[in-house]
Amino acid sequence: MIDELDVAFEEDADRSKPRRHRAGKGGGRSAVALLVTFVLLAGLGGGVYFGYTKVRGFFVAADYSGAGSVPVEVQVPKNASLTEIGNELVKADVVKSTKAFTNAAEAEPRSKNIQSGTYNLRKQMAAKDAVALLLDPAARVSKGVTIPEGKTAKQTFELLAKATGLPVKDFEEAAKDPEALGVPDWWFKRNDGKQVAKSAEGFLFPDTYEFDPKADAGQVLSTMVEHFLTVTGELGFADDVQKDLKVSPYEALIVASLSQAEAGIAEDLPKVSRVAYNRAYKEDMTLQFDVTTNYWLELNGKDPKHSGELLAKEMEDPKNPYNTETVKGLPLGPINSPGKAALTGAMKPAAGPWLFFVAVDKSGKSAFAVTSAEHDKNVEKACASGINLCGK
Repeated sequence: MIDELDVAFEEDADRSKPRRHRAGKGGGRSAVALLVTFVLLAGLGGGVYFGYTKVRGFFVAADYSGAGSVPVEVQVPKNASLTEIGNELVKADVVKSTKAFTNAAEAEPRSKNIQSGTYNLRKQMAAKDAVALLLDPAARVSKGVTIPEGKTAKQTFELLAKATGLPVKDFEEAAKDPEALGVPDWWFKRNDGKQVAKSAEGFLFPDTYEFDPKADAGQVLSTMVEHFLTVTGELGFADDVQKDLKVSPYEALIVASLSQAEAGIAEDLPKVSRVAYNRAYKEDMTLQFDVTTNYWLELNGKDPKHSGELLAKEMEDPKNPYNTETVKGLPLGPINSPGKAALTGAMKPAAGPWLFFVAVDKSGKSAFAVTSAEHDKNVEKACASGINLCGK
């Protein structure tokens, strides 16, 4: 027992002494630990750097270098975003990635001026060079054509042929089957029991177009029909005329084409449409719109005439399915391509009992009347203004 206490006492005494040698040994181990830690941190740091550079590579947009090689035509869709344009360029192998293109375009303030159309570019171009070419007017393949409001299908074919280089006969042939061009069959229905002219007339929406240089006549006309359906769909044209006017969309389209041809100024379109509805559906009278006679003359290869020059035999021709002089109701079909304002006017005609109208000045403004006596006075005003109607 005493021996065990002595041993314990001696061990406690040893612990109370300074331990220089142990401290020295511990310091050596610390140095080794410090060195190992440094090596590990250095390795870790290198790994982090390597990882950073690798991850950074994922965020750098892939891009070609140089001005490109093989020439290629690329079409930029109408109202396309930079991303959509970039996607088209990637498909054509003009740029390596959409991101590279959008980065280059965003760095160029003028990129907001990139227009729709077809461009002569080159495959495997640096994105910044592709942007520069899209902003170069010389790179743009001019296939644009403007179809004014109120042009007939025949006139439209001539404008399209001139712009695209395709023969007029190709457009005439393609237009024979409007449903193949995309016109739904329900458009060719009437509520008035009259015959329908199943043609593309009225469905070739007037606007400025950029066509693919490789497009054939059918594809060109289909594009115009698709635009017509988009515009009338956005207007709610078909639903509104059936609900509010109790007429078929086809009948309302005919009225839109008539007002497009007759109204001299846009603000008169809703009133002219109202006159057409009143005379075709409400009163026991014929339309007597001279423009339908001129349309028939054009279909037969003859030049249209001023109203005052039309002959009675031309206006009353019993063989003319567009005769509105002696035949009641609306004619066989539309007589031109009405624009958005004319479609709106036919969809929401002005409220009024008017049965007559006549242009009273050289600006094209019309005066409207309910009775024949009022109309005669308006005709006198037209004569006084120099409008050539006095001899009619």
